[in-house]
Amino acid sequence: MTQTSPPAEEILQTANTLRWQVGREFHEQLMEDIYTEAARLADRAVTRPGAPPRFDLDRAIDRLVTSRRWGLPIMLLLFTLVFWLTISGANYPSQLLANLLIGQVYPALHQLADAANLPWWLSGLLIDGMYLATAWVVSVMLPPMAIFFPLFTLLEDFGYLPRVAFNLDNIFKKSGAHGRQALSMMMGFGCNAAGVVATRVIDSPRERLIAIITNNFALCNGRWPTQILIATIFIGGLVPAYLAGLISALAVVSIALLGVLLTFAFSWGLSRSILKGEVSTFSLELPPYRPPRIWQTIYTSMIDRTLFVLWRAVVFALPAGAIIWLIANIHIGGTTVAEYLINFLNPLGVLLGLNGIILVAYIVAIPANEIVIPTILMLTVLVTGLSDLGQGAGVMFTLDNSADLATLFQAGGWTLLTAVNLMLFSLIHNPCSTTIYTIYKETGSRRWTAIAALLPLASGFLVTFVVALIWRLFS
Repeated sequence: MTQTSPPAEEILQTANTLRWQVGREFHEQLMEDIYTEAARLADRAVTRPGAPPRFDLDRAIDRLVTSRRWGLPIMLLLFTLVFWLTISGANYPSQLLANLLIGQVYPALHQLADAANLPWWLSGLLIDGMYLATAWVVSVMLPPMAIFFPLFTLLEDFGYLPRVAFNLDNIFKKSGAHGRQALSMMMGFGCNAAGVVATRVIDSPRERLIAIITNNFALCNGRWPTQILIATIFIGGLVPAYLAGLISALAVVSIALLGVLLTFAFSWGLSRSILKGEVSTFSLELPPYRPPRIWQTIYTSMIDRTLFVLWRAVVFALPAGAIIWLIANIHIGGTTVAEYLINFLNPLGVLLGLNGIILVAYIVAIPANEIVIPTILMLTVLVTGLSDLGQGAGVMFTLDNSADLATLFQAGGWTLLTAVNLMLFSLIHNPCSTTIYTIYKETGSRRWTAIAALLPLASGFLVTFVVALIWRLFS
């Protein structure tokens, strides 16, 4: 018996029937899903007359964190906690890294150099210069970033950071900036280079440039050690011992808050001068709160932010270490190059309430703020001739004893004005090399990179000069 194939018309009719049935079922399922979701949203958003209001966790949290009364205090408290965890939590791993890289590896490298009969200048350049500067950068920079960036990303993953932008949107709008600049500014407290990259969330090119230029006023983790050290020795020393810690902490927090105020002030000025334009509007979606993905957050924070920024800093720290060692060890007419530079810049430094040592330290330590204090101590020993401190000419070092540090600073002619203006200049000065390079990569413009580097530097000179002038008039 022969089986015949169905005619083509019958196959086509069957296919159309199946398509119609499938499409109908899909349409019905889609409409059912839409109505179900709409009912769920209505149950959350609508309160029927006479019915008790339904509890919604997201709404309850938002009533607190985005309220006019409690939003900003909660934000300040939360970020204070993040900064405290970063600073306190980084102390121990930073000390461990310093003990390893500087306390153990550094002497071992000198032993290897001696065994290999390397010339003193070569071992000094490679070990006392390039390696030591890099070791300082890694030991001081890595632990805070490894703590701050994951904490910051956890807040982002939880859904809180869009609420921060919501709370600060009106303030930034009044200053002529974008509300999302709040996010890049917060990221800048971890690292200004990372804060510059974070400005990618801003769509407007004009407002993104404002965020990039002013991000330097966020006190990055490389400048926190300088602020804490100077505040502890000079500001804390003005009050009884039981109040010293509190007053020192308040001084550092005041500097950080001054940086925020400067961000608003410079954003306002830029938006009404070289970056004049209308403030753009944007729709800010407040995503639902969700449990943070802790391990994924830690991994992405370490790879995408911490190690990325650290690598750039190390690349710039290596030549900086070489320059620092060279200027402290090359003699011309019996005087080192560093001393010539210090004597040349000292009149300007005194005019600014600082000194030549501080200015030279900030010039040669442009690649990384983390090596400013070790460089200042090394140059102070070089100039004052206090041979019982440090490890020799051109070798950066730090001291754990506050009394020894105070003695060294006093020998260098430091006063309370020097300390106050150093804290101000540490906040308001040119970005580090890593940040400058990142600005150039993000903007692709030498002009805007130069403005972003020179505007804070000029402002730092102006502020310290005015403070020094007022101080001398009333003292």
